[in-house]
Amino acid sequence: MTDLKNDRFLRALLKQPVDVTPVWMMRQAGRYLPEYRASRAKAGDFMSLCKNAEFACEVTMQPLDRFPQLDAAILFSDILTIPDAMGQGLYFETGEGPRFKKVVSTLADIEALPIPDPQKDLGYVMNAVSTIRKELNGRVPLIGFSGSPWTLATYMVEGGSSKDFRKTKAMLYDTPQAMHLLLDKLAQSVTSYLNGQILAGAQAVQIFDTWGGNLSSAAYQEFSLAYMRKIVSGLIREHEGRKVPVILFTKNGGLWLESIADAGADALGLDWTCDLGEARRRVGHKVALQGNMDPTVLYANPEAIRTEVKRILASYGKGSGHVFNLGHGITPEVKPEHAGAFISAVHEFSGQYHQE
Repeated sequence: MTDLKNDRFLRALLKQPVDVTPVWMMRQAGRYLPEYRASRAKAGDFMSLCKNAEFACEVTMQPLDRFPQLDAAILFSDILTIPDAMGQGLYFETGEGPRFKKVVSTLADIEALPIPDPQKDLGYVMNAVSTIRKELNGRVPLIGFSGSPWTLATYMVEGGSSKDFRKTKAMLYDTPQAMHLLLDKLAQSVTSYLNGQILAGAQAVQIFDTWGGNLSSAAYQEFSLAYMRKIVSGLIREHEGRKVPVILFTKNGGLWLESIADAGADALGLDWTCDLGEARRRVGHKVALQGNMDPTVLYANPEAIRTEVKRILASYGKGSGHVFNLGHGITPEVKPEHAGAFISAVHEFSGQYHQE
């Protein structure tokens, strides 16, 4: 078993007792930090940051050095590494977000897609994981991650981000067999990719289903959740003498919490549209919960941030099984000192909920 100086994040995910509620932030290594912007300028561009293990390690560590109370590190990478390794040609337009040189539009396109080998085709991610894990030296656990099959498929079919997912939903309804083949290939790819990260040193993994909440209820079950369930069933769940917890996060997935809780993961991520206490009443007997402060609260003054932290902690109530996080990623315009006020408030006010 590896020695962890701070394992409360892993313990909370497994609903084991903790002294205070653990906290981390989605996108905690990112553009709101001046040191991140300096590293990115040094690297040249975003993908150069991701593909260089030293740079990926440097930016992963930056929020931990600035905010020592963070209870987890998350691998610095991008959710679109898998489609890129499938030959789609990922690039980033300034102000436009991710783009692909190739799009997937026919059954023949999908049949031609390879399933990437994590070591050969995504070795730079595995190198980053092992480099970060070594640098952490047991300080806090390291989270690995991937996009969900449905979320990855939307980018591959649309060629980038989308407001209405017109092409992806047309494929889903016009040629469901083509969409199922694409999602099945992506599920196989995500499973081997996350297992590669676990073997390289990730101590928990999260699946980001950013766009699952844009589906109808029936389509969500068939085209998003079914494939996440398949991934979860194929993941390594114990490594280095410890359980490896799995977190599923569907943005806008609050309607389907019971179904998501049945998918076999250890924890569910919640966005800010869910009431945390209500979510605990619905599924807290099955899974831990992660979340769920509205990221825009971080634009408010520190006292308002502290008030909202207290409200969310009270909503969850006493006992373990809660990892405090934002309901989505921290945004670039947030002042770092506001993020610091949020993180310290979680530890300051949560101890009372963990006393015997």
